Amino acid sequence: MFITLVLPVTALTILYLPPAAMLPVLFVCTIIGFLTWFFLGVDAFVVARTKQQFTPKPWQTTGIYALILVIFCFVVLPLVFSYVRQNQVQAFSIPSGSMKPTLQPGDFIFADMRYNCPNCFVGGHVKRGDIALLIYPNNRTQYFLKRIIGLPGDSIEIKDGAVSVNGAPLSESSDTDAKHEAYKGRRWSVADNAKKSEVVSLVVEPGHAFVLGDNRGKSNDSRVFGSVPLADIVGKARQIWFSKNEDGIQWDRVGQVLE
Repeated sequence: MFITLVLPVTALTILYLPPAAMLPVLFVCTIIGFLTWFFLGVDAFVVARTKQQFTPKPWQTTGIYALILVIFCFVVLPLVFSYVRQNQVQAFSIPSGSMKPTLQPGDFIFADMRYNCPNCFVGGHVKRGDIALLIYPNNRTQYFLKRIIGLPGDSIEIKDGAVSVNGAPLSESSDTDAKHEAYKGRRWSVADNAKKSEVVSLVVEPGHAFVLGDNRGKSNDSRVFGSVPLADIVGKARQIWFSKNEDGIQWDRVGQVLE
């Protein structure tokens, strides 16, 4: 039973530690879980081999142990996992390239579910530039990851592939092939493939946020489904904990903090 708690305990530990501690914590917790399982197995084998006599107490019956196991597996454990996933941290896989180059298909990330949570002791307000986990407006059983571009009252302009917020262009000039955007100290990479003919001009309505994918030419975002209610933003992408594509494990991506 202890081993089944390794995953939620590991995720919680990572959430409250600096991002650089993610890989060491994952490694240590994995080793602890394996060693616990191994030594419990060895102990059970030794006891069985030596046929040690054990006098159970009156309450130590097969029925009581079975009841404890059932309660733990079907009540306690699901409640723990559900609480951690909904209120603390949740793992997601990236199936598409709508957030390239920041997120790649095959990435596995941790999302901080305390984000935009008014009842959480430790949380965070929605900020421009954050990679937010949101409920997809056209299918509320799905989550999308998109970047927050505009907040309530912001004026958004998109013309010739360039985005401006409140009259300030996001695009940065660069001598390299990479394209970057920045807003008040926040900086991120985007794919330079947006449709030059696209024109957007709007003011974000109260209680909503305007979101875009970093892969502007291949993203289903607020240009399609409109601004999203702030109440539907339920988490923030925090860190890549594993990454694998057709070429194998992408070790250079493991542990990356998401900005």
